[in-house]
Amino acid sequence: VCRVFEELVRRQHGVLTRQQAYACGLTKSQVEHRIHSGRWQVLVGRVFATFSGSPPREAVLWAALLRAGPGAMLSHHTAAEIQGLADQRAPVLHLTVPGERRVRRMRGIVVHLRAGAERARHPTRLPPQTRVEETVLDLTQQADNLDEALGWLARAGGRRLTTAERITRAMAGRAKLRWRAELRAALVEVADGCHSLLELRYLRDVERAHGLPTGARQVARARRGGRWYDDVDYRPYRTRVELDGRAGHPSDRRWRDARRDNAAAAEGETTLRYGWTDVTENPCATAAQVATVLRRNGWPHHPHPCGPNCRILT
Repeated sequence: VCRVFEELVRRQHGVLTRQQAYACGLTKSQVEHRIHSGRWQVLVGRVFATFSGSPPREAVLWAALLRAGPGAMLSHHTAAEIQGLADQRAPVLHLTVPGERRVRRMRGIVVHLRAGAERARHPTRLPPQTRVEETVLDLTQQADNLDEALGWLARAGGRRLTTAERITRAMAGRAKLRWRAELRAALVEVADGCHSLLELRYLRDVERAHGLPTGARQVARARRGGRWYDDVDYRPYRTRVELDGRAGHPSDRRWRDARRDNAAAAEGETTLRYGWTDVTENPCATAAQVATVLRRNGWPHHPHPCGPNCRILT
């Protein structure tokens, strides 16, 4: 009994339900004594922490799951948090439970009902959570716009948390999916190496829209001090494009970029750098500049306008 209790407490980060305590051999009076003496504390409902003091994040997550009951799993932004997909915690916890269940409202927790929820659950990870590809699709469906939805696909691929193939299979299991065609098309580009929304936008709005040659994505280069990856490499024309969507540019990253540019220049290559505004607000001007460098370096063709109002030079 002691070993079972200790293993349960360890696995659930010090959190358990009253029923679990009884199943491990503790009596009602023993449980109550631990609570009243301050050794244990009530977290929510009939869920306890077997320690005093402020509960860590892992204990909070387990408490929510145990309070929600059988079949509950972390999902959406909360699953993204522990899977490395999201960089910040959402202000509320997100749980998914089987569609046939009804869960009492809990403050600070959003409960999503889903038919066939067990198929979305990761088979081994604890605490119980949706598979990464299911998490990604859940987030695309909660996105405010298509760009935000595509950003989740690109981030999952760029961080190597899942694959475009697995996300595509997960899509097939959903009868209703907003932006299905657009997501499927973007997954092809993610599989080809577009690892951020900015890279997706560059491919669509700069490269393809203006008839530029197709660059290779995420090309590995062996450099002194490690391996580097080029965002877009037009290798036949000794030109590469680096994309950075961050507003700030830390000094250590700036110097690393300078070293990469200098190394490229030493090999006779041209490096062009663009940010979010260049690609999303001025794609025609960006395409014109890239085309000028490509033609100077041997590209034998001309770009074409993306539409009647395109300002690209032809």
